[in-house]
Amino acid sequence: MTAVARAGRGGALVLTGEPGTGKSALLDHARRTADGMRLVRACGSRFEKELPFAALHQLCLPMLGHLSELPAQHRDALRSAFGPAPGAPDVSRVGPAALDLLSRAARAQPLLCLIDDAHWLDSASSHVLAFLARRIAGEPVAMVFAARPAGESTEAAGLAALPGLSLSGLSDTDARMLLASLSHTTVDDQVRRRLVLEARGNPLALLEVPSAGGYAPLDTSSVPSPAERGHRSRIEALPAAVRLLLTVASADPTGDAALLWAAARHLGIDAAASAAAATATGLAEFATQVRFCHPLARSAVYRAAAPGERRRVHGALAAVTDPVTDPDRRAWHRAQAASSPDADVAAELERHAPRAQTRGGTAATAAFLERAAALSPGTAERTARTLAAVRAHIDAGMGEKARQLLATVEDTAMDRHRLARADVLRGQLALLRQSGGSGPVFALRAARRLAEVDPAGSRDHLLDALEMSLSTGRVTGALDVVLAAARTAAPAPRSPDALDAFVRLTTEGPRAAYPLLRRVLDGEDAPMWTRRPALAVVLASELWDPHTHTEITEWLMKTGRASGSPPLLRLGLVRTATGSALSGDLGRAQAAIAEEEAVAHAVGGPPVTYHRLQLAAMRGRRDEAVALFEAVGAAARADGTGQPDTDVHWAAAVLHNGLGEYPAALAAARRAVAHGGLQPAGLVLPELVEAAVRCGEHAAAAAALEPLTESTGAGGTSSGLGIAAYARALVTGREEYYLEAVEHLEKSPLVPYRGRARLLYGEWLRRRGRRRDSRGQLRAAHELLSAAGVEAFARRAADELRATGERAQSRSRAAGDRLT
Repeated sequence: MTAVARAGRGGALVLTGEPGTGKSALLDHARRTADGMRLVRACGSRFEKELPFAALHQLCLPMLGHLSELPAQHRDALRSAFGPAPGAPDVSRVGPAALDLLSRAARAQPLLCLIDDAHWLDSASSHVLAFLARRIAGEPVAMVFAARPAGESTEAAGLAALPGLSLSGLSDTDARMLLASLSHTTVDDQVRRRLVLEARGNPLALLEVPSAGGYAPLDTSSVPSPAERGHRSRIEALPAAVRLLLTVASADPTGDAALLWAAARHLGIDAAASAAAATATGLAEFATQVRFCHPLARSAVYRAAAPGERRRVHGALAAVTDPVTDPDRRAWHRAQAASSPDADVAAELERHAPRAQTRGGTAATAAFLERAAALSPGTAERTARTLAAVRAHIDAGMGEKARQLLATVEDTAMDRHRLARADVLRGQLALLRQSGGSGPVFALRAARRLAEVDPAGSRDHLLDALEMSLSTGRVTGALDVVLAAARTAAPAPRSPDALDAFVRLTTEGPRAAYPLLRRVLDGEDAPMWTRRPALAVVLASELWDPHTHTEITEWLMKTGRASGSPPLLRLGLVRTATGSALSGDLGRAQAAIAEEEAVAHAVGGPPVTYHRLQLAAMRGRRDEAVALFEAVGAAARADGTGQPDTDVHWAAAVLHNGLGEYPAALAAARRAVAHGGLQPAGLVLPELVEAAVRCGEHAAAAAALEPLTESTGAGGTSSGLGIAAYARALVTGREEYYLEAVEHLEKSPLVPYRGRARLLYGEWLRRRGRRRDSRGQLRAAHELLSAAGVEAFARRAADELRATGERAQSRSRAAGDRLT
């Protein structure tokens, strides 16, 4: 419809559906995809239904700059409707006046009018908007309304005659697919089946997935929603036995009817009579599976029960739950039934926390350990379990909850080991919340606490500090401090270890360190990434090994999804995006970025920006990249680090090299390597070499080539050797190095760099008058770079090919750019 409106033919559509079926989401989709259109919005409000023209005023307000262009009678009609002019407004005059206003505003730019909650429109606005919708066929105006089904609001009746689209619930198959798409959430199969039944296809209800696979208790502290209050009024009129049966049903997340009847018998409830009475209210159904009419009804029932009654119900469920087949569920119900510390229940919770993870992921583990800590009578046990719960909450991406729990632990209640553990947790929290470079500082403090009493533990915390300093990617100087401490640390019990490898890299260089780095990365018993994935990613990059990077990424994705750990999954998605961008699979990179943002939103954290910036730079999209540069710079200033990190400067160098802006590329590359530390070479040095050569600064190019040659030679991979070869060709101007680069990179998965090697070779050939030879290289470069979506470098190849007298074949836009 928006495309038709852009072509000059207007239209209207009314989306109807129950709350939560996706009406507002579709309006937002229309907003995002309405390229070239001016957006105006209005929203009905139950509090403004008695105010005539309230919604129409919202819609017209951004366009009132055109008021002076209207005839006097239309100006007066709108002014009387919106207040400034005296006299009673006349709907029959306001309608044509509003149409005239929309028509004149649309002459400058087609209009998209979005009206949400149309069932709450005031009567006057409803009539005028319906009038407009019927008369915009000849104007470049699209109007989309979202309303609840007819019958819920008589005021929206004027919209009933307009073209409509009714949004019904999802099928069970689609509902299960939607739940499966929530990659940050692990849900037990029984809980999932019950949720699908109770949601009845409502997408919003499906998205209200019970946290921790049903193990987190329903919230009884917050204010009930209006919908819950409506259910609650029906509950309060029921007999006590019926309310008690409903409370049993609400306290069991599985909906297992056999368990319900057993608990009812344990409580002395006449199950048949109470179930019939409960069913008659429409609140719940009792069959082979117990289900409420809506997830909010279940929440309302649980909230309505007194705390003592809830404990009584959980006690009954614990008594009838099989301790052999469902020990974790039994432990959970026992814990919810406890009213005071209980050492036996706390120990049982701690013992079954790993089993709970298989049902509800890391969030379930966190819930078990937190409750175990609360029920621990002894200070030492309570402190240990609280620290374990903090770690589990961090693994589950729940940073604020972890922070609150950690604040309850008193330093005086901890020995050195627990003080060190608390420091590491503070560092991990800082990392999770992206709060500057304080993470490594906490981990260093932990290492120093144990330096005398536990040298092995101290080294382990130094690795924590190293991992944090590399993961933050910030220019804080923390990395140098960590490595200095590592050089004076006690030797490893099983030397050499990862810390030795990093120290050797910084003191003896790549050739001495890379064999040890490889051995540490592969591990003796298991690969390093199963214990320290972020550190393993750095090692794989240092070794110029994209294949191992892919293996680490696949492990992260598989483990993150299986465990329900948002931080692990987000790291996997970031590495997927980065690896895909470097290998030229930009569609996969975009999908990973979108999912990472969705997971970040779901857990209440900021999305990662760097991989979006890398993708924009690789594609050569200046406006998008510059906006992201500004956002990253603002974030760096806000968290106290003052400046962006090496990755950001690398992205800037790639962007400007692709665009042929070599002085800017050289400046960015120099900033990237200025601070030293690990990985300043990496993929930054080839950008520095290319930019320096183009700027005529051959000494700078030669100086950058030396460490690049050393690191890629030590790594020995086709990717590294090929990139170093084309950098050497740029510095020396010798053809054999271009040929060497092309040969090596043919075996590399880094398609954009394969294309860039041919582009540089083709440019070199053309400048030496070998136009025929250059065409083959430039043609191949253009095909590779275009297929990979590396747009700026592809344009460079096309320009060079045009200079030889041949026109590059244009490619259609990538499917990922066309699809929503």
